[in-house]
Amino acid sequence: MNNRWMLGVMMAARAIVAPVAAQPIAITGGTVFPGAGPKIERGTVVIVNGKITAVGPNVTVPAGATIVDATGKWVTPGLIHAGANAGTGVAGLGGYGERSVSGEVNPSFNLTDGIDPAAFSIAVARTGGVTTGVYTPDGSFIPGTAVVVDFAGETVGQMIVRSPAALLIDLSDGSKSAGGGARAGTIARLKRLFADAIEYDRRRLEYKRRATQAFSAPAAELEALLPALRGTMPVVITANRRIDITNALKLGREYRLKLILSGAIEGWQVAPAIAAAGVPVIMEPNRDIPSFDGLGARLDNVTLLREAGVKVVIAQGDAGGERSLRYAAGNAVRNGVKWDDALRMVTTWPAEAFGLTQYGSLAAGQVANVVVWSGDPFEFSSVAERVFVRGQDTSLRTREHELRDRYRTLPPVR
Repeated sequence: MNNRWMLGVMMAARAIVAPVAAQPIAITGGTVFPGAGPKIERGTVVIVNGKITAVGPNVTVPAGATIVDATGKWVTPGLIHAGANAGTGVAGLGGYGERSVSGEVNPSFNLTDGIDPAAFSIAVARTGGVTTGVYTPDGSFIPGTAVVVDFAGETVGQMIVRSPAALLIDLSDGSKSAGGGARAGTIARLKRLFADAIEYDRRRLEYKRRATQAFSAPAAELEALLPALRGTMPVVITANRRIDITNALKLGREYRLKLILSGAIEGWQVAPAIAAAGVPVIMEPNRDIPSFDGLGARLDNVTLLREAGVKVVIAQGDAGGERSLRYAAGNAVRNGVKWDDALRMVTTWPAEAFGLTQYGSLAAGQVANVVVWSGDPFEFSSVAERVFVRGQDTSLRTREHELRDRYRTLPPVR
């Protein structure tokens, strides 16, 4: 094997870049879409030590700054994928990834140690303009907790933004077995787990002395539920059918959860209730094929939820989710979503949903995750030309490029 070729592949996959330099960066002349405000024609974004220090049409460029000429380009916040797959194996293929463990009650399971920072798919994510990923575990009922990472760094420790970032609960048809085959049983089991976690927290000393009743889960699992029950960590509940969405909203009210809905295939049917609860929704905009877990699927689901006032977060669940996230947002626009809202669905609103206050917009003090596009990022023909992650100008060269170059010129077949 050509060692030089392999080294090139590894360098591209890991985006080995120099530490953030003191030298400022100024992205000038582009059409800037801050995410949290109106677009800025011929705007400038200034980056210093990994943070944005200024954004606007009349910004003073610091002396000695590296100038990135974005004239004729579009400049946006780095995209945030709330269904990240990159670096954890192959999505959708059971047994071929790092996204799940056996059992039904695993709130202590976290994907952090299963993310491979050298995976080829990390660089591919950046080519799609995705700079931040929210990794959520697979599995039924309570599969674990999420982790948020930025897509640059040689180790997982360097990549992590927040871990754990959210508790995952599944109330879809796939988890009915957790309640003996009935929805009511699943809800009852969840409430028992919540009650036991609260009781465990109140009687820790007695628990250690074995002076309490038997709990429905080990101490480590009950401990992992507590941040969600205290309201310090979001809870992502997967619910697709109308009844499951309604049950999730009831749980959110009863336990005062920082609730995020996921899936919500029939969300359009209860859109006013979701909006009134102030609950964001993570969903794939192209799911329009009815199933037993969502007979009311329709392509304008995202549009109807948004018209009701719901903040929607777009995700793409397939193996190429990061690369195609922007296309999913483009399809949402095609089905009636306003362009500015579609941008917020992959930047500002996922950041808000997961409490990432320094992410998702271009403003002074924000983490400098910035993408310079050749044109409209939701157009298939546009490409990400420069991707800055925490102020670092990262590599957009992938294994696919290396393979293309290696086999571009082949000897004639005889």
